[in-house]
Amino acid sequence: MAGISGHWAFTFGVLGNIVSFIVFLSPLPTFYKIYKKKSTEGYQSIPYVVALFSSMLWIYYAFLKTNTTLLITINSFGVFIETIYVVFYLFYAPKNARVQTIKMLLLFVVGGFGAIILVTQFLLKGIVRGQVVGWICLVFSLCVFVAPLGIVRQVIKTKSVEYMPLLLSVFLTLSAVVWFFYGLLLKDINIAIPNVLGFILGILQMVLYVIYNKKEQAILKEQKLPEKLQNHVVINFIDEKNNNLPELTEEQIIDIVKLGSLISSGKIQVASCLHDTICAAKTENNAPNEQQIEEAKN
Repeated sequence: MAGISGHWAFTFGVLGNIVSFIVFLSPLPTFYKIYKKKSTEGYQSIPYVVALFSSMLWIYYAFLKTNTTLLITINSFGVFIETIYVVFYLFYAPKNARVQTIKMLLLFVVGGFGAIILVTQFLLKGIVRGQVVGWICLVFSLCVFVAPLGIVRQVIKTKSVEYMPLLLSVFLTLSAVVWFFYGLLLKDINIAIPNVLGFILGILQMVLYVIYNKKEQAILKEQKLPEKLQNHVVINFIDEKNNNLPELTEEQIIDIVKLGSLISSGKIQVASCLHDTICAAKTENNAPNEQQIEEAKN
């Protein structure tokens, strides 16, 4: 049984490496947008800083345990790619966002990781050291999944999914499922437990994306003008007393569109007036010609 679970653990570990590799690459569309706009706009750096710190911790944890080669491989790539993301973000970020990102790097990567290594190496020994580092990894793995909740709050507040990377949410959920089974088969709760929360939060993000993406599309549809209005000139009548445009009902707008169609087709002639002069619109067939006018004069 131990041999079978070991084989399954290796299988899920390989799958975890593949899915996590895609997870690490999933922010590429986001950074392509940043590159095109030359600005980070509403995007935040905290998910990438926390992911970098988490990858560094998991590598340290893997060196303290046995049979964790697959953790070392994927997290080594994670450190590499997350470093590139953070540097790229710093290059295009405005001053305030850049300063905030540097502070987080100093806090997590330099101060936090350095302190963990010093404390665990000099104050802890043997199995206890691995257990403590494992619990620290567990906590910060939860932070990796919780970090995008800042974007979730922004989505709920603005009712827009523009800054919520759906691809990242999908693959984080898949990754959580695979690594949960990997940790379960290895009987390592430090790997299994955080991925339960990761799965729940990933599902939450995808549900919010579906809800607010539909609402956003509905709003954009309502804002579009009818096709008929795009090809006609609409005349607005101004209230002289209040100098405001009167509100038109849907029926009035339809009438204006029909009138515009008749004008453009040449079926009627419209005479426009200034101030209170009375104007009339007559059909071309009923309009008097020059000969009738001369006869009337004589």
